[in-house]
Amino acid sequence: PPTATMTIASRAVDEETPLLQVKARTPLPKFQIGIVLFVLISEPVSSAYIFPFINQLIGELGITRGDDRKIGYYAGLIESLFFLTQAATVLQWSRLSDYIGRKPVILIGLFGLSISNIAFGLSRTFGTLIISRCIAGLLNGNVGVMKSIIGEITDHTNVAQGFAMIPAVFCIGATIAPLYGGGLSRPQDNWPELFSGSFWTKYPYFLPCAVSAGFTLFAALISAIFLKEVERALTLGVKSLPSKTGKKPTQPEAPTNDDPRVVPLDTKDTQPIPISTLIKTYSVMIPIANYGILALVEIGFLVLLPLFYSAPIEIGGLGYPPSIIGTFLAIFGVVDGVVQALFVAKIVDRIGAKTLFCWAVLCFYPLTALFPIMSAVVKAQGEVGPVIWVLLLVQLMFMVLMDMSYAVIFVFTTRASPNKHSLGTMNGLSQTTTSIARALGPAATTTLFAFSKEFNVLGGNLIYVVLAALTTVLVFLSRRLPELTDDEE
Repeated sequence: PPTATMTIASRAVDEETPLLQVKARTPLPKFQIGIVLFVLISEPVSSAYIFPFINQLIGELGITRGDDRKIGYYAGLIESLFFLTQAATVLQWSRLSDYIGRKPVILIGLFGLSISNIAFGLSRTFGTLIISRCIAGLLNGNVGVMKSIIGEITDHTNVAQGFAMIPAVFCIGATIAPLYGGGLSRPQDNWPELFSGSFWTKYPYFLPCAVSAGFTLFAALISAIFLKEVERALTLGVKSLPSKTGKKPTQPEAPTNDDPRVVPLDTKDTQPIPISTLIKTYSVMIPIANYGILALVEIGFLVLLPLFYSAPIEIGGLGYPPSIIGTFLAIFGVVDGVVQALFVAKIVDRIGAKTLFCWAVLCFYPLTALFPIMSAVVKAQGEVGPVIWVLLLVQLMFMVLMDMSYAVIFVFTTRASPNKHSLGTMNGLSQTTTSIARALGPAATTTLFAFSKEFNVLGGNLIYVVLAALTTVLVFLSRRLPELTDDEE
């Protein structure tokens, strides 16, 4: 039996020992993460810079034949085409990166974006606008590949911190792109002494397109020089792939049954799991379904923002010019980027990934409700006054809170991958789902907006009812996500 001295000593040790043994967070590989995030900026930059001027471009090209109420139909189609064509190829690009490496696929995507941006700026017909956006989608599968890289160079202690930077990067892109997209449009009007030639009169929106193309080419150069190909070695309890020389790696580790990170698939396989197996696995498809519906609701909301802000007051909009729209979106980008980078990982550590996601998606309800509220206020006051600016600030706050859901769902989709060799395929599947959602979202949103206003359906508010219904589906799915253990978060 223990002596009194032993009991006291044991008690002292117990009192000094932390109740929760928390593993120290692994430092992020900052240089490689920085390169990945810099290259990733090209994605939001190449998609968001057209938002401030796309409605004006459609009107000036005479596509709607003077009927401004139909601008939403055509603008939505153009905004959807990138994601529609991307949905057709992103899985193939991501799966290809599992075999030939991430870097070659990334470079192809960046060159495709550059070609597309130049072609868009030189387009003078609706057909050429469509072709240019299709080029970008078909040749670009970089988002899924980039997320695969981040999943490979992080572990369970810092994966939330790594993925928290992705929304921040998209916010930076959302900040930069609208600023120069709106500010550099029609340069012959703003700086006639520098842009007075006939070229700028014929192609008034070429300058922001050229800036986007230049940035993606620079990102390709940085990637080619500094981005390292990730060795898909042992992680998630799986053997590593044979090296490029054909030799097997030394001392491979087999997965253990008590490893909580091992999902119930054949993780011993050192090749990517077949797609047919992944799509039949509940633990794989629940995060993907959440990601897809989240993307559908969010892209609908983001497309609705500039459309609502630019629509005339007479039909329920705010009547803002592109410069004000670009400034507001830039402010959102700055605030959102800072919050995502500094606080998301800490919030995940405190309340858990699932709790944060469930609360974040609820923000879509007030975000959607603010549109008809602002419309009613403007109609009642007859002008855009201080009350509208207060409501815009409230909307900005909820947008920042909602955006926290992205870093969290990236963690869930990464943790759902059965092994590292399937990580590209897993991200390809999730990106395909979101690309389909983002392809359908802009066209459906702008069409419903135009239809609601043209035929005064539900007082012009049909689109808001549909967004609220989709939010309800997302809230239901969010409750089906698994509770991650401390190690998994």
